[in-house]
Amino acid sequence: MTADARPRIAILGAGAMGTLFAYYFAERCDVTLVDVRGDVVETINSIGGVAVDDLPVRRVIATRDHARAFATDFLFVFVKAPNTLGAVRPFAGQLNPATPIVSLQNGLGNEEAIKTALGGTVPLVIGITNEAGLAIGHGRSRRQGIGTTVVGSAGASTATVRSVQGLITRAGLDCAIAYDIRPHQWGKLLANATINPISALADARNGIVASDPNAAELGRLVANESAAVARALRINLPFGDPWEYVRDILANAPESRNSMTVDLGAHLKTEIDHVNGAIVAAGRRLGIPTPYNDALLRLVRAKENATRE
Repeated sequence: MTADARPRIAILGAGAMGTLFAYYFAERCDVTLVDVRGDVVETINSIGGVAVDDLPVRRVIATRDHARAFATDFLFVFVKAPNTLGAVRPFAGQLNPATPIVSLQNGLGNEEAIKTALGGTVPLVIGITNEAGLAIGHGRSRRQGIGTTVVGSAGASTATVRSVQGLITRAGLDCAIAYDIRPHQWGKLLANATINPISALADARNGIVASDPNAAELGRLVANESAAVARALRINLPFGDPWEYVRDILANAPESRNSMTVDLGAHLKTEIDHVNGAIVAAGRRLGIPTPYNDALLRLVRAKENATRE
């Protein structure tokens, strides 16, 4: 790629977050969105691209054909965690071995799924983002506040991680590098495990987890329980008081609706197994009781099953 060439970016998943990042990348990059939903692909191509808020559409190409993204310079994964393996597997043996794979997905298990699909030595960059998008139509996302992204290595070189950070920064989004990404992963996991299932089961905006006394007490218990598992794993969480950390997040965007709430409302499978389920599984391995996470896991699973009947 020459110095003045536009980087080619492929994004797996044209949901709220895939659309949000595609929009910001599209100003300086050639973006291909890959999604399995034909109606989403057709709509994006018919309007000529994607849009955020009420800003003008920026050109991206949408496709259901993974092969149209094999020649990409960067591959970003924004599908939901249960779909990671299936979404990435078609790229096995098809990418330039130096092409960075970037996962900014929620939950745990995405790193393992990507390496299962592509091999354990791929230049994988993993991270967390508290950018938040709400899908308001195919190819349209509403940005919910100004967030930041943190990236680190899960097999990628330092130079590769820096190239990903630079790409995101040049797109106009805040991005930092962490030497050890695990504390940030577990910090976001703890927040998601506390906020998402409680507000989803209440069918309410995220703020209910702090404003309602019953939800708040449950949230405090879940946050502290999740932090105990992280400490047992010797992960230095990037905050002192886990419940205070969650309350700060809620204070910044109380009107937001998280993806688990949206998915349950749309009768779709959620990421609960990769969020609370991951904490329960880790607690079981370590002998740490996780009754509050386990209760939320079972309740969301029950709700998923009820919506499919």
